[in-house]
Parts: sequence; structure tokens; C-alpha cells
Amino acid sequence: MTPEETMTAPSLSAFDVDSRTDFVAANRYAGIVTDRWHALGGGPNGGYLMAMCLRALKQEMPFPDVLVGSAFFLRPAVIGPAELRTEIIRTGRRVATGQVVLSQEGKERLRATATFGTLDQADGRTLVTGEPPVLPDPDDCVDPLGGKSLDGVSITERVEFRFAEVPGWWQGKPAEHAGIEFWMRFRDGRHADPDALPLLLDAAPPAVLAVGEFASATLELTAHLRARPAPGWLACRATTRHLINGYHEEDFEIWDTKGVLVAQGRQLAMLP
Repeated sequence: MTPEETMTAPSLSAFDVDSRTDFVAANRYAGIVTDRWHALGGGPNGGYLMAMCLRALKQEMPFPDVLVGSAFFLRPAVIGPAELRTEIIRTGRRVATGQVVLSQEGKERLRATATFGTLDQADGRTLVTGEPPVLPDPDDCVDPLGGKSLDGVSITERVEFRFAEVPGWWQGKPAEHAGIEFWMRFRDGRHADPDALPLLLDAAPPAVLAVGEFASATLELTAHLRARPAPGWLACRATTRHLINGYHEEDFEIWDTKGVLVAQGRQLAMLP
């Protein structure tokens, strides 16, 4: 099936189509960066690019699930073909680590490292001191976009958000603290899984929107995957505690409908 035919396949989620990577040769894969995941500020979303990289690396790994991945964004990606080169760094009995480089037009755009394991086989002590966001039922929450998308931000056509109430920043009323809580899911009904979680950790409006900053560019993103999500909406929490000289961190949590913490993210970003 050609990329053009795949793009029109009705049975596939947009995410699965657009993050797909095809084997070309040993440690080499091909992907196509599309315009369907543009983030606030323009250009392909960093979590989308990271997810594409990890799907390529996954094909080389002896274990099925990303446990932790970290991506450095070196140059903005562009719409079109991408070459992905993978390398296995170490393989052990329970985990394996590798890296992947995404290049376009002869320039390296993103470099990621990741450790893979098997989430379903993880055992041992569990201690969770945090709690999921307390939100009304999604049907009782507010979609600030009213079911529509935001011009120039095509990711809002693919991912849906619901807030307990219309955020202050949406009404031109910034808050004193950079923190937001909301529901999130794919608009096309695709359930989240470990392949999609790196994207979803970066898909939402940045927490600095709450304090009146409407653009932010990710320099590095780390994803910790903790469990396979149950089907349905995802309860999310994004916070920024330190905005210093235009650079800020963002911590992100994703909890499933059973109240299980399924993913955590931390990124360093800068204001343009």
C-alpha cells in the first residue's frame, strides 16, 4: 500500500497512519511527517515526532513497551519524508535501550533515546502518593472550542479537550499560577495505548497559557510510561512552577478512567 493509499484508509486512526514507519534497510526506516499535528505556534508537534521515532525503534527492540524515552529537538521538522536511523545500545533480560535519529533534507531534526520493557510483566512494590485530577464527568465539562478546531493548530482536529469550566486564559484573564487540569482523548475514537502516550504528553495547551503566555517551544521531552491505559477519557494535569529568563519546565500527568497513573512527562521549553 502506498503512503497516499494509507492516508485514505478509513479503518486506521490518523495517529497510526501519520506516525507509521516502514522498514527500508537494517537500522533504517522511513516515515512521512504530515500537517495534521501542528501545535500552537505552528509546525509539527514534538510529541508526534517523538512517537514516530519510538515506533521505529520499537521494531528493533526485543520488548514491546517504552518505559522511558527522552527526545531532544534540534531543528524544526518540516512536512514531508523523514529518515529514521536506529541503534541498539544494550539488551538485558528485562529491558533494552536504544536510540533513534530523525532526519529530513539531510539535517538531523530530533534525537531520542529510550528504554523498552514489558508493562504487563512489571511487578513489585507500588506506592502512589499523588491523586488524579478531580473533574466533573466529561459530558458535564466545557470544550472551549465548541467542538471545532483552532485555526493553524491542526492537532486540535485530532485531540479533544474538556475543562471543568472555561479557562481564564481563554477569556483573557491570566492566573497567578501556571497549572491546568482537563480531560483529553482522540477525536476519532482511538483509545490511548503506549504508542500514543508520548504524543498525548505533549498534545495539550502548555501550562504557561494559564499565566498569559501563548507560545512555547519544546527543547527536550521525557516520557515515563507507567501502565496501559483503560479505554476512555484521560484525566490530565499540567503544571509549570518555574519560568526563568524565558525558559520553563512543564510536568504532565495522565490518569485513566480507573484512576491509574499511566504516564508522566517533563519537558524543558522556551518562550519565543
